[in-house]
Amino acid sequence: MNRSFPLSRRMALRAATVLVAALLTGGCATPVSAHRPAPSAPSLAQVDVYDRTTGSALPVFEKDGRHYIVGHPGHEYAVRIRNCTGGRILAVTSVDGVNVVSGDTATPAQSGYVIEPWGSVEISGWRKSMSRTAAFFFTEHSNSYAARTGRPFDVGVIGVAVFAERARPPVRISELAAGARADGRHERRAEADTQAPTQAASPPASATPFAEGARDQAEPRERENAQAARPAPQPLAKLGTGHGRNETSYVRQVAFERATIDPAQLVSLQYDRNENLVALGVLSAPPHHYARRAPQPFPGMRFVPDPR
Repeated sequence: MNRSFPLSRRMALRAATVLVAALLTGGCATPVSAHRPAPSAPSLAQVDVYDRTTGSALPVFEKDGRHYIVGHPGHEYAVRIRNCTGGRILAVTSVDGVNVVSGDTATPAQSGYVIEPWGSVEISGWRKSMSRTAAFFFTEHSNSYAARTGRPFDVGVIGVAVFAERARPPVRISELAAGARADGRHERRAEADTQAPTQAASPPASATPFAEGARDQAEPRERENAQAARPAPQPLAKLGTGHGRNETSYVRQVAFERATIDPAQLVSLQYDRNENLVALGVLSAPPHHYARRAPQPFPGMRFVPDPR
């Protein structure tokens, strides 16, 4: 497997990459959790993060132009990428600043996953070989794979650099009839052989709906004052992604010629635990529940007080 590439244009556009059979099928209807590219950017792919422990897609929250998801310590997760085009795309994927295929400090010029037209792939771990991965799971910053390999500075972000495939020149019928493209036909047949799925398909997991919480009833004024005086939540240890259990995951190596040197679409999803995102102002603080006394069914029922 090619793990690094020189910076020349030829090698930047031609790269040995990893092909993964599509795990999901269907169109590109954007779910709530999908990160949308900027309006000026081409919509080549749709990216979301799936919590494998709870069986639900993680919603995305936006603040100051950045996108965030809430991670839960100990939960395994997967990055789902759907190809929204009729051509093949290359998705170079990083977690905590580390390439998920090679383990190198990530750059867009490295190896990634080739996704068939309108297909999808679920990346659920660090690639250890052509048949094995180590599962992604949310863990403490110090236990993250990046921190344990001496790269702690970019922990807490998932990135996907998407490339379109370079269009092939049309073949003239006269040349085919004359046999001038016999070698080309052989190459196309060989490439078609690589399209057979090599990873067992898994049924798509439906996202668990997030029920909208009921509105709290108005509280007496003294409770409101007490809540206003409540200190701001303090941030906890930052989350990272660990090097988890060994899993079976078959892939093949194929050739892919990039249409451009720079990615056509760049997705960035930052993640952390709920408390830290509240402290950052990404999420609203949950309502404070008072349990110092027994709740009263009619807390406002009282007699007329004496004047002060």
